[in-house]
Amino acid sequence: MNAVTMAASETRTAPGPGSPPRTRARWSGGLERVTVALLLGFVASLQVSIALAQILLAATLVCWVALKIHDRTRPAAPAFFLPLAVYAALTLAVSIFSIDPAGSFVDGKQLLLFLLVPAVYDIARGQRAVTVVDVIVSVGAASAAFGIIQYGVLHYDNLGQRPQGALTHYMTYSGVLMLVICAATARLVFGARDRTWPALVMPALVVALALTLSRNAWIGACVAVGLLLVLKDFRLSALLPVVLAALFIVAPGDIVTRLQSTFNAQDPANQDRFAMLEVGARIVGDHPLTGIGPNMVPRVYEQYRPDYAVNPTNPHLHNVPMQIAAERGLPALAAWFWFVIALSIALFRRFRQTGDRVLAATGLASVLAMFAAGLFEYNFGDSEFLMLFLVLVTLPFAAARPESGPPTRAPARWGGE
Repeated sequence: MNAVTMAASETRTAPGPGSPPRTRARWSGGLERVTVALLLGFVASLQVSIALAQILLAATLVCWVALKIHDRTRPAAPAFFLPLAVYAALTLAVSIFSIDPAGSFVDGKQLLLFLLVPAVYDIARGQRAVTVVDVIVSVGAASAAFGIIQYGVLHYDNLGQRPQGALTHYMTYSGVLMLVICAATARLVFGARDRTWPALVMPALVVALALTLSRNAWIGACVAVGLLLVLKDFRLSALLPVVLAALFIVAPGDIVTRLQSTFNAQDPANQDRFAMLEVGARIVGDHPLTGIGPNMVPRVYEQYRPDYAVNPTNPHLHNVPMQIAAERGLPALAAWFWFVIALSIALFRRFRQTGDRVLAATGLASVLAMFAAGLFEYNFGDSEFLMLFLVLVTLPFAAARPESGPPTRAPARWGGE
């Protein structure tokens, strides 16, 4: 074999421990670029196709693990990952006591999505974090335009058929739009530059969200935007009711009717949500420590259903804390609240400490939007929503890390802000 053939062979295969440092560095750099590209493809596909997003996520994680093995480094994560890991461990533990352990363990595969936190923390370092948000907002603009076309042209204009973009359900679509609005608004309010694009796409995002007729996402978006205005200048919070009043005046009749129904206790959807809260409370009363098992609410709903409930059954309880308590028990709910509080504190500290506050503000708005909307919808159990949420709240911590540098071979800590 001549020298040219040997050199070509060396670049095509992963170098071993005895390979020259230059060859190892070149191979590591190439794998890192592929991993970053896969991550960007994944976040773009989140608003297009869940199947494609899952494929790209799997490829991203495989390349990331290969990169960590090659560089002989251990993964790290922000401190808020600890309560998230405890929540996952408790979920697996209570699945043993489920009314259908096999079914609950199968549902537990969603816990693998939590690996997004250490992966994004490591891959989206430095300026890459800003690029990830740019991709999210840009794809969100296209998704919003598609939703508006569905409403105006394809007659997705009633409660039975609402705009859903390229996603599988209008609730998922509205939740994702809500998070994109958090990112775009944070750039508008706190960005020192590059605010033109968010300003151009914001009307489409707001209109598309309104057309979904999803009241939980409306509430989440409003409180998130309100938080961002308060963080910028408390006096700006006066703008929010003015904007909402203007939107109410120009909105189509179906949107106005839907908004008014929010305050109507006799509205069937509202009545059924009261019933779901009662169902959840009864389940927790009978199973306070372990719940009935993940994904088991539909199995027992009829048993606990009050007489005034509208629907004979429901896939979940449309309330994140109640759903977690009923499925996984009060200890798991405590771990989830620990996660939310630890994440919020860490994001606020990053917001106070950093000069560029856009990413931290996006994370804070996303947490509040998730929590507020989650009082009326089980968004934390929606895979597309959960993946985008975990990406957005991890990016502020990833941005604080150097974008590149020599591998650190010392054991990494699961900590930091």
